[in-house]
Amino acid sequence: MAHYVIVGAGRVGTRLAGALDTAGHSVAVIERSPELTAGLGPDFGGTVVAGIGFDRDALRRAGIEQAQGLAAVTTEDTTNVIAARVARETFGVQHVVARIYDAQRARVFQRLGIPTVASVEWTADQVLHRLLPAGTAEPSRRDASGRLAMGDYMPHRSWWGSPLHAVEAAVGARIAYLTRYGEGVLPSPDGVLQEGDVLHVAYPAARRDRVEAALQGEAGDVRAGEDEDQEEDA
Repeated sequence: MAHYVIVGAGRVGTRLAGALDTAGHSVAVIERSPELTAGLGPDFGGTVVAGIGFDRDALRRAGIEQAQGLAAVTTEDTTNVIAARVARETFGVQHVVARIYDAQRARVFQRLGIPTVASVEWTADQVLHRLLPAGTAEPSRRDASGRLAMGDYMPHRSWWGSPLHAVEAAVGARIAYLTRYGEGVLPSPDGVLQEGDVLHVAYPAARRDRVEAALQGEAGDVRAGEDEDQEEDA
């Protein structure tokens, strides 16, 4: 199982920490207000670190150097985005997400490559979907038959600059719409994936693991795999 760091022990933070702990993951919670950590409950098996979420020493004590992901979910936008950027840029953590109250700030932070969830649309399930590796979180939505699923993904940076139709063909999914700078955008025939875009894609539920792994991985690896499949078919 993986190790995760949660910054903030409010209602969302304690729910996230509890869900990850129950799933068998290693969890560390960073919180500067000791009284909030009581919400974790007596059965919480993770670690609690007293400190500020973007402080490097506090992050190291929380095991950031071994972390699979970090979720910054305090009530302060600035703390959340700085913690997420330090985790990614200083410690190389790939799966980060920041809770943002100000929608205008969320647009800026998405341009910096930090997945954000605005407070008005926030749920713990949404952050788990962004935080966990491919194939380990439930899709955001399913159709009535259960055959189709839809999820929200910020693709690996190697996909930036790719035509949207090429992304669809490579990963085997349909892009319903995308979020760019905090606003919904319908894909155009000649559209190109930009830095910070969040894709909202639909795909056969049976292909979930492959679609998620493709979008989170290197674009070249997926394209090479497609070429090999075509050669084998030939």
